[in-house]
Amino acid sequence: MATTLAADRPRLWAPARHRSFRLLWTGQALSLLGDGFTVVAFSWITLSLTGSTLTLGYVLAFQAVPRALLTLVGGTLGDTWSTRTLMVASSWTRSALMAAVGIAGLTGHLTVWMLCAAAAAFGAVDAFFQPARVSILPSVVDEDLLAPANALLGAGARTAAVLGPAVGGTVIALTEAPVAFLVDAVCFALCGLCVARIRTRPRPDAPKAAPEEKGPSLGARIREGVTFTLRDPRLRTVVALDTAVNFCYAGPFTVGFATLADQVLRGGSATLGVLNGALAGGAVLGTLVGGAVGGRPRVGLLVAGLAGWLGAGMAVLGLAQNTPVVIATVLAMGFAIGYQGVFGLSWIQRNIPQDVLTRVVSVDMVLGYAAAPLSLILCGALAGTGHLALFGVVAAVLAVTGLAVLGSRAVREMR
Repeated sequence: MATTLAADRPRLWAPARHRSFRLLWTGQALSLLGDGFTVVAFSWITLSLTGSTLTLGYVLAFQAVPRALLTLVGGTLGDTWSTRTLMVASSWTRSALMAAVGIAGLTGHLTVWMLCAAAAAFGAVDAFFQPARVSILPSVVDEDLLAPANALLGAGARTAAVLGPAVGGTVIALTEAPVAFLVDAVCFALCGLCVARIRTRPRPDAPKAAPEEKGPSLGARIREGVTFTLRDPRLRTVVALDTAVNFCYAGPFTVGFATLADQVLRGGSATLGVLNGALAGGAVLGTLVGGAVGGRPRVGLLVAGLAGWLGAGMAVLGLAQNTPVVIATVLAMGFAIGYQGVFGLSWIQRNIPQDVLTRVVSVDMVLGYAAAPLSLILCGALAGTGHLALFGVVAAVLAVTGLAVLGSRAVREMR
């Protein structure tokens, strides 16, 4: 086993030998670190100004809704314009927004409505960055390096997602909330600088309209991307599983974890932190192992296996009464999510034409955005009747998803 891992290790780190990939990795990590800062900074400064959790909900909604509504637009523009340009423009605009909020806070001129406007603008601009950061990778590394490159990006992203809120909270504790916005602005500015220095390969030439003809409208291009995604049974399955995994993250891994920690394991916030750490740690480990293994496994079978594995894990969480068992289960679930994610994302990047790739990615993201609030509402309602009902319903949904995947020969043979 040690020999095998030693032989595979150079493959995992192979993308890091390319300067443009290192710049992309650093830029994405800085952006996601900044996203984590943003959530904490907006939350803390809103509560400091108003003391109202209802107002906090409004501010966070002002950020989330434009992001969800404009992601398809961002994905569509990413298939027409340069994804690198979109990422740079988004990063520097977010940097300017965060700097403005920080300065207004330090000078005592910040109001709730200014926060709402800044949150809405941030969410809108972020919608152009997120699809582009996924679809730019095939123009940065060769096709045979997509799996290890996605593994390294995924590990960095998951680590940044954990560190962002923690570092943001520390900055606020040592200084004050507006300073966190200024640090956030620096993160986004550095992200834009890194991405601007990336050298991408030119896209394959796409058919162009005759000079006297107008190209399709924005709405038509969005519909084209949605239709392309739904028409292919293989792609439809990958997107459906991504949506199911997002459903699992939002409700069971927030409401469910809190319920387990408080009512079943009786460990309080410390146990909740351990559960979240186990999930993140398992996902990072699975991502790195997936990148080290490489190759082109049957992605369809991995998709079905992940659904079944997560379903079994949810069932265990519904029945378990022992903290070590719960932690081990969560760690195993995180590992599976990270491992399959490497190959699922690489399959999309490898098989979807470049002229529609960003739109497909944006459809996937929008469905995930839609699944999250539904999951939170459903799991919140089910938690009132007991954690067994909460995890049992989610386990059943995942089991049905896995069986549906196995029912399609085209999906089973995906590589």
